[in-house]
Amino acid sequence: MKTILNKLINHDILSKEDAKKVLVNIAKGNYNNSQIAAFLTVYMMRSITIEELEGFRDALLELCLAVDLSEYNPIDLCGTGGDGKDTFNISTLASFITAGSGIKVTKHGNYGVSSTCGSSNVLEFLGIKFSNDADFLRESIDKAGICVLHAPLFHPAMKNVAPIRRELAVKTFFNMLGPMVNPAFPTNQIVGVFNLELARMYGYLYQNTDKKYTVLHALDGYDEISLTGSTKTISNNAEGILDPSDFGVDVVKQQDITGGGSIDKSAQIFMNILQGKGTEAQNNVVCANAGVAIATVLDISPQEGFEKARESLHNKNGLEALKKLQQLSA
Repeated sequence: MKTILNKLINHDILSKEDAKKVLVNIAKGNYNNSQIAAFLTVYMMRSITIEELEGFRDALLELCLAVDLSEYNPIDLCGTGGDGKDTFNISTLASFITAGSGIKVTKHGNYGVSSTCGSSNVLEFLGIKFSNDADFLRESIDKAGICVLHAPLFHPAMKNVAPIRRELAVKTFFNMLGPMVNPAFPTNQIVGVFNLELARMYGYLYQNTDKKYTVLHALDGYDEISLTGSTKTISNNAEGILDPSDFGVDVVKQQDITGGGSIDKSAQIFMNILQGKGTEAQNNVVCANAGVAIATVLDISPQEGFEKARESLHNKNGLEALKKLQQLSA
């Protein structure tokens, strides 16, 4: 690690192979906590290259406990986090609304590191069981239309990094990697990222896969469609801009989509929205993100996807999917 750190401190970049090797060595426990923390810190001070990101991704995918759910042609809706906006759990809610529309979802998530309440925090609070048992996951996706892939259960290699990330409590390149390393290897993906540079890197890396994908970055900094302004989109065949008017809705204010500030309050917002008690702004933001997911899988326009998402929310299909997961978790 000393050689690697000296290289990085001298502003050299790692090859794809070296990046992969470092992460494999971290997984094997070859480095101490101080060395790992120093390694993570370097990437808070300079941009990661495509080769480095690709090497880190390949290492995690090689080391993960893979689960084959390809027969369901699922989608994952996952943001990088790290945008500092502390919104409520938009992509997790959008996942349930998407499942409620009839599209199977393999939701990859984790506890919040740089936010108050991550996807896994709210789902755990609501009684969802985390498991890497393939039969349980298949039953979940069969009966509820969605299964939850809690990242630590599928990436045991990262057990040496998790406590360091928690102690640092700021975004690291692992935020960038999260959406890329879903252990179900879904063929459809919505990824929200915290800056434009990362959006382009994701677009570049995904164009060399067989995925149907849409990468999202709100131009005012959100790692999802926020409806507070315009959103940059990068998909298989095109780049574009989505405005609130493209969904037929009004611009929302930042305070309209903030989180609860605690896990129990975040869970209350979560349930209010699924139960049809959400505000218009909350409902529209969730349905815009779910709508793009639906549109990506079905090859329809975002507006058409939005209408299908609204129908799913209105009919409480997303709530039904959550209740089924809760029953299976009991």
